[in-house]
Amino acid sequence: MLNTVYRDAIKKRDEARSIFKGEKFDQIIKTAKENWVDYIPQKKDAEIAGIDSSYNSTKFQGLELWVVTGVSVKSDGQIITESHNQGLGQPTPELETQASKMEVDACINSIDKADLVVLDGSLYSQFLTRQASLGNSITSAIKKRNNVIFISKTSSARKQFEKLGSMAGDIFYYNHAVKTPGFSKIFVDNSLGPGKVVSYVYARLRDSTPLIKIELLGSGHNEDEIKLLLNMITKNSVGGYPYSLKLAHENCKISNSDLARLVSLYGLGNEIGSREVLS
Repeated sequence: MLNTVYRDAIKKRDEARSIFKGEKFDQIIKTAKENWVDYIPQKKDAEIAGIDSSYNSTKFQGLELWVVTGVSVKSDGQIITESHNQGLGQPTPELETQASKMEVDACINSIDKADLVVLDGSLYSQFLTRQASLGNSITSAIKKRNNVIFISKTSSARKQFEKLGSMAGDIFYYNHAVKTPGFSKIFVDNSLGPGKVVSYVYARLRDSTPLIKIELLGSGHNEDEIKLLLNMITKNSVGGYPYSLKLAHENCKISNSDLARLVSLYGLGNEIGSREVLS
């Protein structure tokens, strides 16, 4: 069976590689280069709070053991706030919603304690959660001081080049188009409706470091504002990524080994099916 799959893949290889070459690809790359603003960030002192959440679960014999954590931490390691929830049974609300709420609560508690608050992930996910109140809460929090942004290392957004027939995400084409520090021109997305306008750029802090996507609430943002954000982020970054977000991820991550320890602490280590978790 696999040999057939491999042979078929070879036949389709040229078709697949058309994403990387051809007239359409060249036109998108040309447009991406034209959209790029060259800028070398200048390090600026700033207290930055990084916010992240994590969840994990395991099921056996109809039971679900789950845990959710959230944290806000500064670049110097100071914890601003942390929270967690865990249980045995059906999680209510869903784990993703619990994690989103922890991030929103951490954001609210961090706004007055840092110059810049950076949430891992996307503002879109807060707006598209099943609990509309979370979207309203994050909007109110951001508007309080306008010092909240969202940063992600990956993105599947395909809005900027879709009229040119793009097949991959926008970040794919910017990665192929430029390797220098700077940022893409601000793109404003009104598709979610009034009060949920998202402006974003793709940015690179140093030569050949990975691109990051920076999202801001609302419209009316300008390039000087983006430059200031990059200056603040660069001061406390590692490999082109905010160090506070790295710390937040390390502080809240729930690994499978952590989950296995919880299985033991709950006294479930001898139950049928638990060995898979513990291994």
